[in-house]
Amino acid sequence: YGGMGLDFSYNIAVAEELGNIRCGGIPMAIGVQAGMATPALTRFGSDELKKQFLVPTIAGDFVACLGISEAGAGSDVANIKTTAVRKGDEYVINGGKMWVTSGSQADWMCLLANTSEGPPHRNKSLLCLPMNLPGIHVAKKIDKLGMRSSDTSQIFFEDVRVPSKNLIGEEGKGFTYQMLQFQEERLWAVATVLTSLETIIRETIDYTRQRKVFDRSVLHNQTVHFRLAELATEVELLRSLLHRAVALYLEGNDVTKFASMAKLKTGRVAREVTDSCLQFWGGMGFTSEVLVSRFYRDLRLMSIGGGTDETMLSIICKYMEILPSN
Repeated sequence: YGGMGLDFSYNIAVAEELGNIRCGGIPMAIGVQAGMATPALTRFGSDELKKQFLVPTIAGDFVACLGISEAGAGSDVANIKTTAVRKGDEYVINGGKMWVTSGSQADWMCLLANTSEGPPHRNKSLLCLPMNLPGIHVAKKIDKLGMRSSDTSQIFFEDVRVPSKNLIGEEGKGFTYQMLQFQEERLWAVATVLTSLETIIRETIDYTRQRKVFDRSVLHNQTVHFRLAELATEVELLRSLLHRAVALYLEGNDVTKFASMAKLKTGRVAREVTDSCLQFWGGMGFTSEVLVSRFYRDLRLMSIGGGTDETMLSIICKYMEILPSN
């Protein structure tokens, strides 16, 4: 379908390199294409669907987006209200999606919708939804604290008709497919953040080495260089967790627990690194002129988007059999 036929570890290598981009929005947009909107289509979609949607997405001719979250259902995926009712050879879609990355410019959406009245984990399906169909309304491009280069939209559906052949895999398996898709999304996100955090630490070292306070460099203070050493250690430990999860994933294992652990830890380490480093920049850190202030805003999303810290903790607890699985 136009890809290179490489395994998932190459996605992670690319994601780590994209972390060299000096903002969070661009790696995230590429991540939607490579690891968020397309894994389920790649794994479960028909040959016809792959030719129609996956081929141009891989080629960069189509922009893809992912329609999961809603105004009343973010991390609580089972609680989504958007419906896709089967009528003959079509699904009729009604509802809306929130926080859709690339939503204003997308050519198609990987849409999760309720296709039956059954239990919430077995009544959902994934559909390839062309974004030029009648009844699709992009309400607004959302103004955000960070990731300001990223197009994030609210979208409504009013009697949108899509061919039933646009169903990805089997009807009623959408929740399961999306949980599998989340594994790759979360691992990709961790990989992009690692390099960014290393860049922030390195630039903070350079700045504090040349910045003088009371006739000596800020870096000369033990509390500063010890703190930077601690932060670098946290980032390196996080990389080890990521690479372990990827190795297990390549062997065909369910890495939901490890992906959730990595995402949880990444969000917290990102907040710790950006906050600590910004402090060492002093007043300059509170301006928009330096990278640390941008990442302070951009990387705050890591503890919210793609599943909140609290959701990750709940998943980890279930896999540790601390909480019931239902």
